[in-house]
Amino acid sequence: MFRLICIAIGYAIGCIQTAFIIGKLCKTDLSKKGSGNLGTTNALRVLGFKAGLATFICDILKGVVSFLLARWLFPDEALLAGLYSSAGTILGHDLPFYLRFKGGKGIAATIGMVLCVGFTASMPLMLISFAIGIVAVAMSGYISLGSMLFSVAIPICAFLWKLPLEASILTAVMAALALWQHRANIGRLRTGNENKFTLRKNV
Repeated sequence: MFRLICIAIGYAIGCIQTAFIIGKLCKTDLSKKGSGNLGTTNALRVLGFKAGLATFICDILKGVVSFLLARWLFPDEALLAGLYSSAGTILGHDLPFYLRFKGGKGIAATIGMVLCVGFTASMPLMLISFAIGIVAVAMSGYISLGSMLFSVAIPICAFLWKLPLEASILTAVMAALALWQHRANIGRLRTGNENKFTLRKNV
């Protein structure tokens, strides 16, 4: 039962669409600009560095808040509660009901989750998954590639560092969702048409 409660809590928090809100404050509907994705990268490219950074930080905080709230509510199942709440947050971020289930890709919220796991359960998982994502972006210039490798590294690290099997399976499901959300990026990477990281503002 605690699993469903945590997912519901996380989904409610995830539905707070930072990019959509910041876009509206800037008189821009990000769902209709750039890639149409309601996440950090599109906010960065369309609205500039400050808006992108604000989106990134707020979306990370969604992952942190949902994880810690679930841990507090269910201390006897602290890690799993946090992970299920994080899964709900990612679902809410990716599939907000009031925006016709069109949101972001959940990477910043996943970063918030990994920060919490790192400081409460497994520091190697945090350090290695972050390192893989950062190195991938630095070497390739593709945020999408780094995001996907980061997501896939999490369940692998969870398994190698002996987190509960349920945690490994749940993070694997999250990684699969991340890959699905990046399916268009995968197609562009294969054809060489993916956009590389830039701070240039597109208006």
